[in-house]
Formats: sequence, structure tokens, C-alpha cells
Amino acid sequence: MKNKSFWVLLLLVLSGIVLGGFIGNLAEGIPALSWLNFGQSFGLDSPLILNLGILVVTFGLTIRITMASLIGVALALLIWRYL
Repeated sequence: MKNKSFWVLLLLVLSGIVLGGFIGNLAEGIPALSWLNFGQSFGLDSPLILNLGILVVTFGLTIRITMASLIGVALALLIWRYL
């Protein structure tokens, strides 16, 4: 059995998410492929601002999961399995 690294899996999954999201945004204007951009966003709607006087820290996180990004993750897992 091959020694499969966790870091390779993480890199492949992150690549699948990014490329899937990019393809979903590109397919948004095409009626036959608009379902690829269907998804849900969750996270902080407005950033959380912490003002400490001399230092201002802004926290914000929004995650959007689309059909294309899920397909990208599935393809990344298949690629990792056959490496």
C-alpha cells in the first residue's frame, strides 16, 4: 500500500474547492449550467471589529459552498485515491 500524505489530500481538496468555485462563477451566466453555482453561504454577514485604542482588529469569515465546489472535492478525493 502506498504511503499517502495528509498534506497531499489537503492540497487536492483545497484545489478542488477553489477550481469548483471558479467554474461555478463562470457558469453562472449560462442557463444550462447555472445549477453549478447553486449553493449556500454561511458565516459572519458583517465583520466583527475589535477596537483596542491603538490597535483595531477586524474579523470576518464567509464560506460559500456550491454544487461545482462539491463536484471539485469529489474529483479531488478520486484523484487522491488513485495516486
